[in-house]
Amino acid sequence: MPPARASAARQGLEVVEVFSDKATSGASLMRSGIQHLLRLSAAGQFDVVISEALDRLSRNQADIASIYQKLEFQSVMIETVSEGSVSEMHIGLKGTMNSLFIKDLAAKTHRGLKRRALAGKSAGGKAYGYKNVIKLSPNGEAIRGDRTLDTQEAKTIRRIFRDYANGISPKKIAEALNAEQIPGPSGRGWGASTLHGNREHGTGILNNELYIGRQIWNRLTYAKDPDTGKRVSRLNPQDEWVISDVPEMRIIEQSLWDAAKARQGALKTKNTGDNIWDRRRSRTLFSGLLKCGCCGGGFSKVSQTQFGCSTARNKGKALCTNKLTISQTDLEERVLNALHDNLMDQDLLEVFCKEYAKERNRLNAQAEQGRSALEKELATVNRDHSKLVDAIIAGIPADQVKDKMQALSERRKALEAQLAQAPAPDPIHIYPKMATTYQTRVRSLISGLNKVEEMQEAQEALRGLVDQIVLQPSPETGKLDILLEGALSGLLTLALGVKRKDGLSVKTQAVDNIEELVLVAGVGFEPTTFRL
Repeated sequence: MPPARASAARQGLEVVEVFSDKATSGASLMRSGIQHLLRLSAAGQFDVVISEALDRLSRNQADIASIYQKLEFQSVMIETVSEGSVSEMHIGLKGTMNSLFIKDLAAKTHRGLKRRALAGKSAGGKAYGYKNVIKLSPNGEAIRGDRTLDTQEAKTIRRIFRDYANGISPKKIAEALNAEQIPGPSGRGWGASTLHGNREHGTGILNNELYIGRQIWNRLTYAKDPDTGKRVSRLNPQDEWVISDVPEMRIIEQSLWDAAKARQGALKTKNTGDNIWDRRRSRTLFSGLLKCGCCGGGFSKVSQTQFGCSTARNKGKALCTNKLTISQTDLEERVLNALHDNLMDQDLLEVFCKEYAKERNRLNAQAEQGRSALEKELATVNRDHSKLVDAIIAGIPADQVKDKMQALSERRKALEAQLAQAPAPDPIHIYPKMATTYQTRVRSLISGLNKVEEMQEAQEALRGLVDQIVLQPSPETGKLDILLEGALSGLLTLALGVKRKDGLSVKTQAVDNIEELVLVAGVGFEPTTFRL
């Protein structure tokens, strides 16, 4: 039995949920298990969290302090098998120790990888074109870092370099490879960026100097963004690079490498005039929200005025056949009109209000039932406590009932705290003029797109109303149909007049919790999709 379960069994505690994050770094809060734990804790689903050790929750000092504060506010205790009940002292000391452990482990790992790199061995990862080889030492331990050429992948690499040196674009090369169903480095399809990568960072097939027998390690440093949990690469100074000659790893002849580099150099200085919109194009109104209805990939700028499917253009028709495009002007005009006229339709609003009232009544009944159970138990605890007081007055020695009275007192405090936090049933609020209010505000936002001082705020507010925009070829017209999926919480936020976090300045008034409103969409009611 796992230690945490055994601890719960010894204490007679009921296990209501088990949370785990397999093969995920404990230095990040962006883990499904810990996020699920925090959601259920906020919903009052358990009273105690038992972990094998504090570092199982997080090894980041700030994160473990944040978790502790949230659980303490929700009257949820943290226990560990090794430390017992966790207090502020454990958070401070253990949090610091765990954070130092992570840094020390990273430093030791870095030193070990550097020794491998200096010896010309693989210092992490597997480059396309090679296979890792694990050898055994005389005492049976694994010797890591050795590799050998993958003949089939090496053949593909030589083909890529020859085609590129002969003037074929990375996009066309990727299309051909996908058409022949040759697996890419990730096991999926090829893309133009897989080939050209980032020349300065040394990424991409065409920039990997290992193919000419020159290994460069420690070119990049990876740091984790504390807000998103994603790794961000940064270029290290050249004097920190570890460069080793590994001639046995050469795949590309020097003349072919030089020809490819010469072409890259020519491209680097190409288009130095005014026509370089694609190198410095700014984010458009709906960038990042456009999806292809055929393959699910993103739509992006394919010319100065047109949007097209990135997969179809970068990876070829083997992965997507949607080559239709749509102008930025046409797209934005149709979507803005739909936001104003269709996504808060009065008929749909009436259906929404009906469904919302049903859902809110269910939530109210659930909340009332929970409060009723707590109040009933509190009345029983008070009654039992009074009986013990009467027994002491009647002559029973206080020592005989002291422990029982103490337990009842503690339980009473806990119940009173739970009742203070338990939400009282809310009255149902229906806003019949939401549609009119919404349309007025959307009209104001669209108008703000033409004003320099209001443009950025208006763009962010309008983007907040859209979940995604799906572009699907129409067999009738031969053009792209637009399926606009609105973000229900964003639509209601604007319609109800709630002040948004992104700075949208609208009047704030007391309204129902938007997160609860969104629950309605989860029971089969979706008033937020409109085909243009």
